[in-house]
Amino acid sequence: MIRFASVTKTFPNGKTALKQISFEIADGELVGIIGPSGSGKTTVLKLLINEINPTEGEIDVDDFQVHKLNRKKLPHLRRAIGSVFQDFKILPDRTVAENVGLVLEILDIPDKEIAEKVNITLEMVGLPQSGDLFPTQLSGGELQRVAIARAMAMNPKILFADEPTGNLDQETAKQIAGLLKEINNQGTTVIVATHDKNVLDFLKPRILQLEAGELII
Repeated sequence: MIRFASVTKTFPNGKTALKQISFEIADGELVGIIGPSGSGKTTVLKLLINEINPTEGEIDVDDFQVHKLNRKKLPHLRRAIGSVFQDFKILPDRTVAENVGLVLEILDIPDKEIAEKVNITLEMVGLPQSGDLFPTQLSGGELQRVAIARAMAMNPKILFADEPTGNLDQETAKQIAGLLKEINNQGTTVIVATHDKNVLDFLKPRILQLEAGELII
């Protein structure tokens, strides 16, 4: 379970990105976080993975007290949360397989196990034959599938997709939304931060709406 309790985030420049927001997300839920640019959607993700700390309030992910997490436990938290971004964050000088396996490599997982996990996740996202290709050889939709495969390589309990269809055409966006729904149907908690109405209509998630850092619904 994910719990935000009266969370406020004010940055050093004085900007308050989130104001006293509280919500809970149960295991296996599909949730959409909506709101215009600057409403605080990305800040929620950064707080969730402990990239930044809240100014006030508490954040829990299962047994992790994220708001006061010991640095030694941070890798364990991030293994539980896969992240997907609008700009893909794919390394251009590495193959698809190398991009997907990068986090596993950092964790010093044996090469044979990495290869197995890479093959499984590329199959899952519909790119079983693309492991040896480089990012420049892929379309935008395929790059986002690689990003999802990378996020899912460690079998995270939670997948947070931040504007995952923002750079994609409508048909490709629908395909990516379908993949996210399939991942959720397999038991992963999926959180999608988006302003794409077509994606929301397709996913039909529970909605959390942010406006100027405040949770409206």
